[in-house]
Amino acid sequence: MGTTQLESVPEPKYWHLKTVLSEALDSEFSVGEILPNERDLAARFGVARATLRQALEQLELEGRLQRRRGVGTTVAPPRVGVAVGTEQHVWPGAGSDSWQPVDCEQAVPPAAVASVLESGADEPVHTVRRSRMSHGQRVATELLYVPAASVPDLTAIDAPSGPARARAVLRELQHLTLEGQDRAVELGSARADDAKDLDRLPGAPVLVVTTRFFAEGRTAALSVATYRADTCRLTFGDSPDVEIHHNPDRQAS
Repeated sequence: MGTTQLESVPEPKYWHLKTVLSEALDSEFSVGEILPNERDLAARFGVARATLRQALEQLELEGRLQRRRGVGTTVAPPRVGVAVGTEQHVWPGAGSDSWQPVDCEQAVPPAAVASVLESGADEPVHTVRRSRMSHGQRVATELLYVPAASVPDLTAIDAPSGPARARAVLRELQHLTLEGQDRAVELGSARADDAKDLDRLPGAPVLVVTTRFFAEGRTAALSVATYRADTCRLTFGDSPDVEIHHNPDRQAS
């Protein structure tokens, strides 16, 4: 990429530089590639390092770049589509589910979860922990709460703990007839445990997707999934793989 003169541009220098860098990421760099250091980039574009940092920080917020300790600034993989408007209703773990089981335990859920599940305040439920990966990086973590009544034939003998236990709970859920589901999305801040799992600092922006699954006239399971806001985007309808240009001045394809 050649040097671009920025002196006569009326918009903030860092904003124009962000646009130039974004176009370069599309045309000259591949996912995971490490960018030149700040000194070299600043000299190449004829800007102060403070201006360059502003542009890089904005691109990081938009999910185009990732700053990794001990590695540097790398080109981020495409955002993961989080389907919130799809008409397809399926149980977690069914079909082409991209989540990976991590663990499962029986524990008393938070009061708000117990209220949704209509379980007793001190009644343990199966708590399945799952994670979602993209390009070798964890981009989301999920807690799936399943009352014992939803998986009555589950036995501790077959799968006492760990990922095997989680898979067993998911298999048992498939025996119920899914009557529907609803989903809510909100912007939140990463709690300490989620931040550690997602390699973010506590308080980093996240998307929290809460899904209720209905069977036999009740809430049979509740999913609370936390997505890295810098690596995910919401999709509506049944085409989550639509490509969108990151540059807001260009049209979507």
